[in-house]
This record gives sequence, C-alpha cells and structure tokens, in this order.
Amino acid sequence: MTTPAGIHIIGGGLAGSEAAWQAARLGVPVVLHEMRPVRKTDAHHTDRLAELVCSNSFRSDDAENNAVGLLHAEMRRCQSLILSAADANKVPAGGALAVDRDGFATAVSAAIAAEPLIAVERGEVDGLPPADWDSVIIATGPLTSPALANAIAGLTGEESLAFFDAIAPIVYKESIDFTTAWFQSRYDKPGPGGDGKDYINCPLDKVQYDGFIAALLGGQKTAFKDWEADTPYFEGCLPIEVMAERGPETLRHGPMKPVGLTDPHRPEKPHAVVQLRQDNAHGTLYNMVGFQTKLTHGAQVEVFRTIPGLENARFARLGGIHRNTFINSPKLLDATCRLRAMPRLRFAGQITGVEGYVESAAIGLLTGRFAAAERLGRTPDLPPPTTTLGALLAHITGGADARTFQPMNINFGLLPPLAGRVHKKQRKPAMSARALGDLDAWLGRTRDAAE
Repeated sequence: MTTPAGIHIIGGGLAGSEAAWQAARLGVPVVLHEMRPVRKTDAHHTDRLAELVCSNSFRSDDAENNAVGLLHAEMRRCQSLILSAADANKVPAGGALAVDRDGFATAVSAAIAAEPLIAVERGEVDGLPPADWDSVIIATGPLTSPALANAIAGLTGEESLAFFDAIAPIVYKESIDFTTAWFQSRYDKPGPGGDGKDYINCPLDKVQYDGFIAALLGGQKTAFKDWEADTPYFEGCLPIEVMAERGPETLRHGPMKPVGLTDPHRPEKPHAVVQLRQDNAHGTLYNMVGFQTKLTHGAQVEVFRTIPGLENARFARLGGIHRNTFINSPKLLDATCRLRAMPRLRFAGQITGVEGYVESAAIGLLTGRFAAAERLGRTPDLPPPTTTLGALLAHITGGADARTFQPMNINFGLLPPLAGRVHKKQRKPAMSARALGDLDAWLGRTRDAAE
C-alpha cells in the first residue's frame, strides 16, 4: 500500500499534538513543528509538547451534567491522546479532571516520539508555510510568534484579535497552616482519583475578607506595554483583581464562594473561602483556584499572605499574564477549519477562538482527522451537531456571529435542543445520551469508510 503524502502541523501544544496523533493513527505521516526551545515564549518553561502554562485542570469530568465532561467522554471514544495522558496523570480535584502538569506533558511527548509516522522538527516557522506544504494545520495557540501572526493577518486582511490570559500562583503544601486550613471538596463530591477531600480550603470572616479585597485593589499591578494597553480580557479567565473591581461581593460569588464547605476548626460558617487544588502527582504543590492575577510578584506575596492559612506560604510559581491571539473564525474558516483565502491551511486550537484546554485539543482532534481523510482521498465527515465536538466546530465555523465573535467554552447552549418536552432536571443527561449515541454512529461511519 502506498504511503499517503504527509501533513505539516505548526505548534506542539495540546491541539497540535492531538492533531498529529489523530492523523498518524489513520496512517498519514506528519511533520510536527515546534519552535521551543529554539525560540522561547513568555509563558513556557520547558521544551516538552503540550506543556500546560495556566491551570492544571481540564474542568468537570461529569459527562451527564456538564458539557466539558461530555466533551471528555466524546474525545475518549475518539482515542484522544490528550485525554489518555490526562487520565494517566490525574490528581485529586473533586469533580474535576486535573493533572500533574509535568507528568502529563512528559506522557504526551513520549507518545509522539514513539509514533513512527510523526517526525518532530524544532524551530520557528517565521511566516506563511512554504508553497510546497500543501496540507498544513496551524495550531500555534495563544502564543503564536509575531512573524507568523503578522503573515496570517496579511493573508486574511483581518487584524488578529487578542485577549489576556492570566496564570494562577502555585503554593508549596508544606507551607500551608492546617490549624486554619482543611481538606474538603464542595459538598464532599469526589472526582477522578479523588475522595471528596480534594481541595485545601482557607476560610475568611467578613473582616478578613474586606481587608483582603482592600489589599487586592491597592496592590501594585504589572504595567502593560503600549501595544497591549487596549487588549481585552476573556470573561472566563479574569484576573482576580479585575473581578474585585466589579464590586466587593463579586469574589464571594465567584472563586471565593463558601457554599458546600464546612470548617472543622470553628462552628461559624466562613464568609469566603480560598480553595487550592493539587497541582502535581506527589501532592506537594497546590494552585490557587481562580486566582489568575496581574499583580506584581512582590504584591502577590504580600497580599496572598493575608489569607488565613497562607500567612507563611511559599510559592513555587507566582501568577502572571500573557496575551492570547485568535482569528475571526466564522468569517475566515470553512466547515473543516480550512482558511477560505488559502485552503491548504487549516487552523486548530485556541487560535480558532475556542477557549480552554479541552476545547483546543478537541479542534486539534477534528482537524487531524479532516486533513488525514483528505490525504486518503476521502471527503471529511463532520461530527453530528448534537455532539459537543460537532457543536464546538459549528460555532467557530459559522454558528457564531462574525461581527461579535469572542472566545467560547463548550456549553449545552451550543447543542441543538431536544425534541419534545423533557423535564428540566433530565435535559442535560438526555442531551448527553443523545450526543454519545450520535457520536458512536459517526465513529462507525468513519471506520467503515476507512476499511
């Protein structure tokens, strides 16, 4: 059997790694281009593929009642490399799927290195890909190199949109005071690899909370460069001080909400709670959930040590910000994520305007399959819109209004409504069951086409 022509994939993050894996599993050779360590970024620390630079959480793993949990389930059925590596390196996180970030990136890198149909080339692609690369997936993510971003903008006639994504601090567990803090998941709910006591909780009474808010608002912030000054934040990943600026109660109804938690050290209910989630397999590092920040490093240490239980906290990593870039996908891409202005180019991951690790990997999964199908002489088969994979794809390729397009997480609102009347409590489980049934039928069709 003749080996089909290969695919070039630019970017070795979650989307690029997943796209390469999917194409190779279908028998199509891949050259995966990753610029690190030849050219570094402001957020990465290693040269490993699929390095996580923000949270270590893939969010809820509840496939019945949560859309991202359903996306997990769909991707597992598609033999996702990213979900396989996440499952193999999970750490306790209540109802969420969180990973040991080092173990996760190592597992993805090892799997890619062991796949004979994937060749990894290190170095920057500093402009549009060469003309003889006739099938390319651009999966450069939020940290697309300026040279490539400018080339894309020139080709499309569109200015690249951009937003800031902020990084939460990581604390050494041994430096946390457990005479004040305690272990508990909200409502004692266990998750993958957990036991219902998966988070460290630090309680604040009203006086402490008000003092924290005042210190947060008064802390010194990182100065923006001139070219960054007007870049908006993504609503799903706001810096904590930006949330606090919206009103003193905002954090109590967001990342610091005290619901579902009981302080074993004192009888009164906490006014607010800071949660920390395990960040590595050894359980020595915990990240501050929802505490993305643009405070200076000095201000972070000063302000976060006012939190009860963290008075002597030592930080393995302090928070920071970086700028994300995405294109106006509904206007620029066709149904299989090809650039209308140059169909040899596909886009995948966060650069398409999906938000979140899992969503980025999901678009990588689809584009890898689409590009491989073309190389094998088949027409790409789109996933049903009743699945989270199909709904996410439809949103970025025409479902969203191009005039107001902004990054989007997967949610049940992107899926078509159910036929007939269904009780409110049964809608999400019913939509999930429909999605998985339709996905299995789609996977069966694609398998039949390949044989």
